Amino acid sequence: MPHLDTHDLHITFAETGAQHGHPVLLLHGWPDDASTWSAVLSNLSDRNLRLISPYLRGFGGTVFRNDEALRTANGAVLAMDAIALMDGLGIEQFSVVGHDWGSNIAEALAIGWPSRVDRMALLSSLPRMGGLKTPSFRQAQRYWYHWFMATGRGAEAIGRDPHGFARIQWENWSPDGWFDETTFNAVAKSFDNPDWVAVTLHSYQVRWGEAEPDPASRWLEDRIRETKSLSLPTIYFQGLEDGVNPPELSEDLHRKFSGPFGRIVLQNVGHFPQREDPETVARELAVFLPWNR
Repeated sequence: MPHLDTHDLHITFAETGAQHGHPVLLLHGWPDDASTWSAVLSNLSDRNLRLISPYLRGFGGTVFRNDEALRTANGAVLAMDAIALMDGLGIEQFSVVGHDWGSNIAEALAIGWPSRVDRMALLSSLPRMGGLKTPSFRQAQRYWYHWFMATGRGAEAIGRDPHGFARIQWENWSPDGWFDETTFNAVAKSFDNPDWVAVTLHSYQVRWGEAEPDPASRWLEDRIRETKSLSLPTIYFQGLEDGVNPPELSEDLHRKFSGPFGRIVLQNVGHFPQREDPETVARELAVFLPWNR
């Protein structure tokens, strides 16, 4: 699998499609890895697209190059990782598709580098522009794992059994029977990365002020919080059976976008549309992405 070294990271990524096609960066979420896009990519193989899907820091083969680097994972610093990858590949302008964590990274890319991101597709995670608001009690219940990670005992428990902690999210967030043991076990190998627990804990603790963002990324975190809307073409995929971010949370999402916006609701799909219904996701992306340019 190809890789690229940045100042702090050895980034592993998959690349497929047309070498000289329109670049598309596909960013996975948590708890998942870059293989989440495999079926979608196979359904886009006839398009003139250069498809790049990296493993985020702390997942799979993407590892830190030195012990001194902060094991941070706020959205802005993850976006800086993504830009470093695209810089290293010599790619100036691109489209971005993101699921879960990847959705928020995509948003950060569009805010931080608006001239480089021409359009974005977001799956299953709501934008954070304008700042995160304290959730309702009902949504806080769905976010139980956020609060668990903010406690010392919770962090210790996750360190003892990262696979078990990841698996219960897969079981809770989508309809029963959506994945098999072989698939989960293959993905769970990415959680054996020595820094997976540290970046996971930081990602969720920093959202609610229980940790500080990476100092190098504060400028972008401030810009995300100050941004009220985006104008680039955007589509949002919503699983009707999403167990963590249910449909009612995204019903008014169009108000955050002043440009072309579409919300695609998928029947019998939970939090992982690209795994649960890759044919529909690929079909919608084929229409949305500028593959024929």
